Amino acid sequence: MSQFIVDVSLNNAREVLDISMQKLVLFQFWSTRSEGCLQLSPVLERIVQQYPQQLLLARVDCDKEPDLAMQFGVQSLPTVMMIKDGKPVDGFAGVETEQAIRAKLAAYLPKPEDNLLAQAEQLLAAQDYAGAYPLLKEALALAPERVEIKLWLADTSIGLGQLTQAESLLGEIKLAQQDSLYKSVVAKLELAKEAADTPEIQALEAALAATPDSNEVKEQLAVQYQAVQRSEEALALLLSILLQDLNFGASKKLYLDILAALPKGDAVASHYRRKLYSLLY
Repeated sequence: MSQFIVDVSLNNAREVLDISMQKLVLFQFWSTRSEGCLQLSPVLERIVQQYPQQLLLARVDCDKEPDLAMQFGVQSLPTVMMIKDGKPVDGFAGVETEQAIRAKLAAYLPKPEDNLLAQAEQLLAAQDYAGAYPLLKEALALAPERVEIKLWLADTSIGLGQLTQAESLLGEIKLAQQDSLYKSVVAKLELAKEAADTPEIQALEAALAATPDSNEVKEQLAVQYQAVQRSEEALALLLSILLQDLNFGASKKLYLDILAALPKGDAVASHYRRKLYSLLY
């Protein structure tokens, strides 16, 4: 038996039906005498080869197995029956387009966002937040209604110090959707906020409030912000310095270093990169 294609006879039909308890089986009733069957076969083979863990193509040659075709109630060729858990769940007779077939299979196949989420979870297990971030962001763009992806992105944002973004994502979660994962991420955000408000930061914020035009204090505060991953606030301060003096201290280098440290696809990085480009050019 191939990994994704098997020829079915009366001898192995029960075995193939048993496989439908683990994956969707496409019973293809065909004949070499049917032009429609010859058109459909390569389409089905191409699809199942892409999903060997989820699909099995079970081919019934009706010229060799007429009794089997009769038991399944096949009346015309080609006919495809989709069997799950031993029972027909869908199917079609005649030649269908590849797009139409994929639409019928969509409920049984992994969605693109699921693949991205699986990759991100592996990276998060290794605490690679920067690697997981763009995958989760792409997954959320594909399925903005999926709350668990939004929560994982919020959690990853906290790991990257993007607390404002995490707070914004959590604010979109409706009361009825606030499960144990939501509460866990909220608690993590609160702890991160406390850790990000150091005595050094508090002292420099007080100094800046007393001398709001001091670029030196702004730069020092930006350094402290970045030390606790408050990147957006650090960039805002550094940009205010660069707008006044493009060559002040190490502000430009700090600004570029922070941009480089932010994950691919980060909205904050994109925003402040455009700001710097406008300033320079």
